[in-house]
Amino acid sequence: MKLFVGLDVSLAKTSVCVISEYGKIIKEAETESEPEVLARWLHDLDGSIAAIGLEAGPLSQWLHRGLTEAGLDTVLMETRQVKGALKAMPIKTDRRDAEGIARLLHLGWFRPVHCKSVSAQETRAVLGARKAIQQNMIALEMSLRGLLRNFGLKVGAISRGRFETRIRELADGNPMLETATDPMLRARATLRQELAGLEERVRQLAWDDQVCQRLMSMPGIGAVVALTFRAAVDDPARFRSSKRIGPWVGLTPSRNQSGERDVSGGITKAGDVNLRRTLCQAATVMMNRGRSTWLRTWGAQLAQRRGRKIAMVALARRIAVILHRIWVDGTTFQPDAAPNLA
Repeated sequence: MKLFVGLDVSLAKTSVCVISEYGKIIKEAETESEPEVLARWLHDLDGSIAAIGLEAGPLSQWLHRGLTEAGLDTVLMETRQVKGALKAMPIKTDRRDAEGIARLLHLGWFRPVHCKSVSAQETRAVLGARKAIQQNMIALEMSLRGLLRNFGLKVGAISRGRFETRIRELADGNPMLETATDPMLRARATLRQELAGLEERVRQLAWDDQVCQRLMSMPGIGAVVALTFRAAVDDPARFRSSKRIGPWVGLTPSRNQSGERDVSGGITKAGDVNLRRTLCQAATVMMNRGRSTWLRTWGAQLAQRRGRKIAMVALARRIAVILHRIWVDGTTFQPDAAPNLA
Protein backbone atom coordinates (compact mmCIF):
# COMPACT_ATOMS: atom_id res chain seq x y z
CA MET A 1 0.00 0.00 0.00
CA LYS A 2 1.30 3.45 -0.94
CA LEU A 3 1.59 5.93 1.90
CA PHE A 4 1.65 9.74 1.84
CA VAL A 5 3.21 11.43 4.86
CA GLY A 6 2.58 15.02 5.95
CA LEU A 7 4.93 16.73 8.40
CA ASP A 8 4.02 19.89 10.31
CA VAL A 9 7.37 21.10 11.63
CA SER A 10 7.95 23.24 14.72
CA LEU A 11 11.13 23.95 16.65
CA ALA A 12 10.88 21.08 19.16
CA LYS A 13 8.18 18.73 17.83
CA THR A 14 6.90 17.59 14.45
CA SER A 15 3.35 16.36 13.92
CA VAL A 16 3.13 13.45 11.49
CA CYS A 17 0.10 12.22 9.56
CA VAL A 18 0.16 9.16 7.30
CA ILE A 19 -2.66 8.54 4.83
CA SER A 20 -3.13 5.71 2.36
CA GLU A 21 -3.51 5.99 -1.40
CA TYR A 22 -7.28 5.84 -0.79
CA GLY A 23 -7.23 8.89 1.49
CA LYS A 24 -7.68 7.04 4.78
CA ILE A 25 -5.67 8.13 7.82
CA ILE A 26 -3.34 5.26 8.74
CA LYS A 27 -1.35 6.74 11.60
CA GLU A 28 -0.80 9.99 13.45
CA ALA A 29 2.00 10.82 15.87
CA GLU A 30 4.29 13.51 17.23
CA THR A 31 8.08 13.15 17.16
CA GLU A 32 11.17 15.23 17.80
CA SER A 33 12.19 17.62 15.03
CA GLU A 34 15.35 15.68 14.26
CA PRO A 35 16.00 13.97 10.89
CA GLU A 36 17.38 10.80 12.51
CA VAL A 37 14.33 10.39 14.77
CA LEU A 38 11.91 11.05 11.91
CA ALA A 39 13.75 8.67 9.58
CA ARG A 40 13.59 5.84 12.14
CA TRP A 41 9.89 6.43 12.73
CA LEU A 42 9.11 6.48 9.00
CA HIS A 43 11.16 3.36 8.25
CA ASP A 44 9.01 1.44 10.77
CA LEU A 45 5.80 2.10 8.84
CA ASP A 46 4.02 -0.83 7.15
CA GLY A 47 3.77 0.05 3.49
CA SER A 48 5.60 1.81 0.71
CA ILE A 49 6.14 5.52 1.27
CA ALA A 50 5.22 7.30 -1.98
CA ALA A 51 6.21 10.77 -0.76
CA ILE A 52 6.87 12.83 2.34
CA GLY A 53 5.78 16.46 2.31
CA LEU A 54 6.69 19.37 4.55
CA GLU A 55 6.11 23.09 4.26
CA ALA A 56 9.14 25.20 3.38
CA GLY A 57 10.43 26.97 6.49
CA PRO A 58 13.47 27.62 8.71
CA LEU A 59 14.03 23.95 9.69
CA SER A 60 12.58 22.40 6.54
CA GLN A 61 15.70 22.38 4.36
CA TRP A 62 17.76 20.78 7.11
CA LEU A 63 15.11 18.09 7.68
CA HIS A 64 14.66 17.62 3.93
CA ARG A 65 18.37 17.01 3.48
CA GLY A 66 18.51 14.55 6.38
CA LEU A 67 15.46 12.57 5.21
CA THR A 68 16.70 12.50 1.61
CA GLU A 69 20.08 11.18 2.74
CA ALA A 70 18.17 8.45 4.63
CA GLY A 71 16.69 7.29 1.31
CA LEU A 72 13.23 8.82 1.75
CA ASP A 73 11.47 10.65 -1.09
CA THR A 74 10.88 14.08 0.48
CA VAL A 75 9.25 17.17 -1.05
CA LEU A 76 9.40 20.79 0.08
CA MET A 77 6.01 22.45 -0.51
CA GLU A 78 5.53 26.13 -1.36
CA THR A 79 4.48 28.04 1.77
CA ARG A 80 1.86 30.36 0.27
CA GLN A 81 -0.05 27.53 -1.35
CA VAL A 82 -0.01 25.35 1.75
CA LYS A 83 -1.18 28.16 4.02
CA GLY A 84 -3.93 29.08 1.57
CA ALA A 85 -5.23 25.51 1.51
CA LEU A 86 -5.03 25.04 5.28
CA LYS A 87 -7.12 28.19 5.86
CA ALA A 88 -10.17 26.17 4.80
CA MET A 89 -9.95 24.19 8.05
CA PRO A 90 -12.22 25.72 10.73
CA ILE A 91 -9.96 24.55 13.56
CA LYS A 92 -6.19 24.94 13.29
CA THR A 93 -3.93 22.58 15.20
CA ASP A 94 -0.56 21.00 14.40
CA ARG A 95 -2.29 17.66 14.01
CA ARG A 96 -4.78 19.03 11.48
CA ASP A 97 -2.03 20.88 9.62
CA ALA A 98 -0.08 17.63 9.23
CA GLU A 99 -3.22 15.96 7.89
CA GLY A 100 -3.80 18.85 5.46
CA ILE A 101 -0.24 18.64 4.16
CA ALA A 102 -0.59 14.88 3.68
CA ARG A 103 -3.82 15.33 1.71
CA LEU A 104 -2.28 18.05 -0.48
CA LEU A 105 0.58 15.67 -1.18
CA HIS A 106 -1.87 12.85 -1.98
CA LEU A 107 -3.87 15.02 -4.40
CA GLY A 108 -0.76 16.49 -6.00
CA TRP A 109 -2.08 20.00 -5.37
CA PHE A 110 1.16 21.65 -4.37
CA ARG A 111 4.14 23.46 -5.85
CA PRO A 112 7.52 21.91 -5.05
CA VAL A 113 10.29 24.18 -3.74
CA HIS A 114 13.98 23.75 -4.53
CA CYS A 115 16.07 22.71 -1.53
CA LYS A 116 19.16 24.88 -1.60
CA SER A 117 22.66 23.45 -1.38
CA VAL A 118 24.72 23.82 1.78
CA SER A 119 27.05 26.34 0.09
CA ALA A 120 24.08 28.50 -0.96
CA GLN A 121 22.68 28.44 2.57
CA GLU A 122 26.09 29.42 3.97
CA THR A 123 26.32 32.35 1.56
CA ARG A 124 22.81 33.46 2.53
CA ALA A 125 23.84 33.27 6.20
CA VAL A 126 26.77 35.66 5.58
CA LEU A 127 24.52 38.04 3.62
CA GLY A 128 21.89 37.84 6.36
CA ALA A 129 24.45 38.69 9.04
CA ARG A 130 25.64 41.68 7.01
CA LYS A 131 22.09 42.94 6.59
CA ALA A 132 21.27 42.49 10.29
CA ILE A 133 24.34 44.47 11.40
CA GLN A 134 23.65 47.18 8.83
CA GLN A 135 20.01 47.55 9.94
CA ASN A 136 20.99 47.72 13.61
CA MET A 137 23.59 50.40 12.89
CA ILE A 138 21.03 52.46 10.98
CA ALA A 139 18.51 51.99 13.81
CA LEU A 140 21.07 53.32 16.30
CA GLU A 141 21.74 56.35 14.12
CA MET A 142 18.03 57.12 13.84
CA SER A 143 17.61 56.72 17.60
CA LEU A 144 20.44 59.20 18.21
CA ARG A 145 18.88 61.69 15.83
CA GLY A 146 15.50 61.36 17.55
CA LEU A 147 17.03 61.63 21.03
CA LEU A 148 18.75 64.92 20.23
CA ARG A 149 15.81 66.30 18.29
CA ASN A 150 13.78 66.44 21.53
CA PHE A 151 16.18 69.18 22.68
CA GLY A 152 16.12 71.08 19.40
CA LEU A 153 19.51 69.67 18.37
CA LYS A 154 19.44 68.79 14.66
CA VAL A 155 22.05 66.46 13.21
CA GLY A 156 21.19 67.31 9.61
CA ALA A 157 22.57 65.71 6.46
CA ILE A 158 26.03 64.41 7.24
CA SER A 159 28.38 61.70 6.03
CA ARG A 160 28.63 58.46 7.94
CA GLY A 161 32.28 59.15 8.77
CA ARG A 162 31.49 62.45 10.51
CA PHE A 163 28.32 61.24 12.23
CA GLU A 164 29.97 60.45 15.58
CA THR A 165 31.83 63.78 15.68
CA ARG A 166 28.61 65.65 14.96
CA ILE A 167 26.73 63.85 17.75
CA ARG A 168 29.48 64.62 20.26
CA GLU A 169 29.48 68.28 19.21
CA LEU A 170 25.74 68.56 19.83
CA ALA A 171 25.84 66.73 23.18
CA ASP A 172 28.94 68.59 24.44
CA GLY A 173 28.36 70.47 27.68
CA ASN A 174 25.26 68.50 28.71
CA PRO A 175 26.30 65.68 31.08
CA MET A 176 22.98 63.84 30.77
CA LEU A 177 23.05 63.86 26.97
CA GLU A 178 26.65 62.71 27.01
CA THR A 179 25.66 59.85 29.32
CA ALA A 180 22.87 58.87 26.93
CA THR A 181 24.79 59.15 23.67
CA ASP A 182 28.23 57.75 24.63
CA PRO A 183 27.19 54.06 24.96
CA MET A 184 25.13 54.30 21.76
CA LEU A 185 28.08 55.75 19.88
CA ARG A 186 30.37 53.02 21.18
CA ALA A 187 27.87 50.38 20.09
CA ARG A 188 27.59 52.04 16.67
CA ALA A 189 31.39 52.10 16.30
CA THR A 190 31.55 48.38 17.04
CA LEU A 191 28.77 47.62 14.56
CA ARG A 192 30.47 49.77 11.95
CA GLN A 193 33.74 47.93 12.41
CA GLU A 194 32.07 44.52 12.14
CA LEU A 195 30.10 45.66 9.09
CA ALA A 196 33.31 46.75 7.37
CA GLY A 197 34.78 43.29 8.00
CA LEU A 198 31.71 41.57 6.58
CA GLU A 199 31.68 43.87 3.55
CA GLU A 200 35.28 42.89 2.82
CA ARG A 201 34.41 39.23 3.23
CA VAL A 202 31.42 39.54 0.88
CA ARG A 203 33.56 41.22 -1.79
CA GLN A 204 36.19 38.50 -1.46
CA LEU A 205 33.57 35.75 -1.78
CA ALA A 206 32.26 37.36 -4.96
CA TRP A 207 35.68 37.81 -6.54
CA ASP A 208 36.67 34.22 -5.71
CA ASP A 209 33.59 32.89 -7.54
CA GLN A 210 33.78 32.74 -11.34
CA VAL A 211 30.00 32.93 -11.76
CA CYS A 212 29.79 36.07 -9.63
CA GLN A 213 32.65 37.63 -11.61
CA ARG A 214 30.64 37.19 -14.82
CA LEU A 215 27.46 38.51 -13.19
CA MET A 216 29.32 41.62 -11.98
CA SER A 217 30.28 42.45 -15.57
CA MET A 218 26.83 44.07 -15.80
CA PRO A 219 26.79 47.73 -14.65
CA GLY A 220 24.97 48.16 -11.34
CA ILE A 221 25.66 44.59 -10.22
CA GLY A 222 28.01 44.50 -7.25
CA ALA A 223 29.19 41.78 -4.92
CA VAL A 224 26.03 41.78 -2.78
CA VAL A 225 23.65 41.52 -5.76
CA ALA A 226 25.75 38.84 -7.46
CA LEU A 227 26.03 36.69 -4.33
CA THR A 228 22.34 37.15 -3.50
CA PHE A 229 21.34 36.07 -7.01
CA ARG A 230 23.73 33.12 -7.02
CA ALA A 231 22.60 31.85 -3.61
CA ALA A 232 18.90 32.31 -4.36
CA VAL A 233 18.94 30.58 -7.75
CA ASP A 234 21.53 27.98 -6.64
CA ASP A 235 20.96 25.71 -9.63
CA PRO A 236 20.26 27.55 -12.93
CA ALA A 237 19.31 24.30 -14.66
CA ARG A 238 16.05 24.12 -12.71
CA PHE A 239 14.66 26.88 -14.94
CA ARG A 240 13.85 25.64 -18.44
CA SER A 241 13.92 29.20 -19.74
CA SER A 242 15.58 32.35 -18.46
CA LYS A 243 12.23 34.14 -18.78
CA ARG A 244 10.85 32.02 -15.92
CA ILE A 245 13.05 33.94 -13.47
CA GLY A 246 10.70 36.96 -13.50
CA PRO A 247 7.58 35.15 -12.21
CA TRP A 248 9.67 33.07 -9.79
CA VAL A 249 11.10 36.13 -8.05
CA GLY A 250 7.69 37.87 -7.97
CA LEU A 251 8.38 40.68 -10.44
CA THR A 252 5.45 40.03 -12.81
CA PRO A 253 1.97 41.63 -12.55
CA SER A 254 -0.71 39.79 -10.59
CA ARG A 255 -4.02 38.97 -12.25
CA ASN A 256 -7.54 38.45 -10.89
CA GLN A 257 -9.91 37.14 -13.55
CA SER A 258 -13.45 35.87 -12.95
CA GLY A 259 -16.24 36.02 -15.50
CA GLU A 260 -16.29 39.45 -17.11
CA ARG A 261 -13.84 40.86 -14.56
CA ASP A 262 -10.16 40.79 -15.48
CA VAL A 263 -7.95 42.97 -13.30
CA SER A 264 -4.15 43.25 -13.55
CA GLY A 265 -2.64 44.51 -10.32
CA GLY A 266 0.79 45.10 -8.86
CA ILE A 267 3.59 42.57 -8.90
CA THR A 268 2.93 39.24 -7.18
CA LYS A 269 5.85 39.61 -4.71
CA ALA A 270 6.27 35.85 -4.65
CA GLY A 271 9.61 34.20 -4.04
CA ASP A 272 12.73 35.50 -2.32
CA VAL A 273 12.10 38.99 -0.91
CA ASN A 274 15.83 39.70 -0.47
CA LEU A 275 16.58 38.86 -4.09
CA ARG A 276 13.66 40.97 -5.29
CA ARG A 277 14.85 43.92 -3.20
CA THR A 278 18.46 43.71 -4.40
CA LEU A 279 17.36 43.46 -8.04
CA CYS A 280 15.23 46.60 -7.64
CA GLN A 281 18.19 48.38 -6.04
CA ALA A 282 20.43 47.31 -8.93
CA ALA A 283 17.82 48.61 -11.41
CA THR A 284 17.67 51.95 -9.59
CA VAL A 285 21.46 52.27 -9.69
CA MET A 286 21.54 51.42 -13.39
CA MET A 287 18.85 53.99 -14.25
CA ASN A 288 20.49 56.83 -12.33
CA ARG A 289 24.21 56.46 -12.87
CA GLY A 290 26.85 54.46 -14.70
CA ARG A 291 27.87 54.13 -18.31
CA SER A 292 25.32 53.97 -21.09
CA THR A 293 24.29 50.51 -22.30
CA TRP A 294 21.49 49.13 -24.43
CA LEU A 295 19.79 47.94 -21.23
CA ARG A 296 19.92 51.36 -19.57
CA THR A 297 18.60 52.96 -22.76
CA TRP A 298 15.73 50.48 -22.81
CA GLY A 299 14.87 51.33 -19.20
CA ALA A 300 15.02 55.09 -19.88
CA GLN A 301 12.71 54.78 -22.88
CA LEU A 302 10.25 52.71 -20.84
CA ALA A 303 10.35 55.31 -18.04
CA GLN A 304 9.33 58.03 -20.49
CA ARG A 305 6.33 55.99 -21.66
CA ARG A 306 5.16 54.33 -18.41
CA GLY A 307 6.81 56.19 -15.54
CA ARG A 308 9.95 55.55 -13.49
CA LYS A 309 8.40 53.15 -10.97
CA ILE A 310 7.05 50.74 -13.58
CA ALA A 311 10.30 51.05 -15.55
CA MET A 312 12.35 50.21 -12.45
CA VAL A 313 10.39 47.02 -11.80
CA ALA A 314 10.54 46.00 -15.47
CA LEU A 315 14.27 46.68 -15.55
CA ALA A 316 14.79 44.61 -12.38
CA ARG A 317 12.94 41.72 -13.99
CA ARG A 318 15.00 41.98 -17.17
CA ILE A 319 18.23 42.18 -15.16
CA ALA A 320 17.30 38.88 -13.47
CA VAL A 321 16.62 37.24 -16.83
CA ILE A 322 19.92 38.43 -18.30
CA LEU A 323 21.90 37.37 -15.22
CA HIS A 324 20.47 33.86 -15.55
CA ARG A 325 21.38 33.80 -19.25
CA ILE A 326 24.94 34.94 -18.46
CA TRP A 327 25.22 32.17 -15.85
CA VAL A 328 23.92 29.45 -18.16
CA ASP A 329 25.92 30.51 -21.23
CA GLY A 330 29.16 31.23 -19.35
CA THR A 331 29.40 34.66 -20.98
CA THR A 332 29.70 38.26 -19.75
CA PHE A 333 27.42 41.24 -20.22
CA GLN A 334 27.69 42.87 -23.64
CA PRO A 335 26.84 46.60 -23.34
CA ASP A 336 26.20 47.01 -27.08
CA ALA A 337 24.10 43.95 -27.92
CA ALA A 338 21.06 42.32 -26.29
CA PRO A 339 21.43 38.55 -25.62
CA ASN A 340 19.02 35.85 -26.79
CA LEU A 341 16.78 35.36 -23.74
CA ALA A 342 15.43 31.91 -24.58
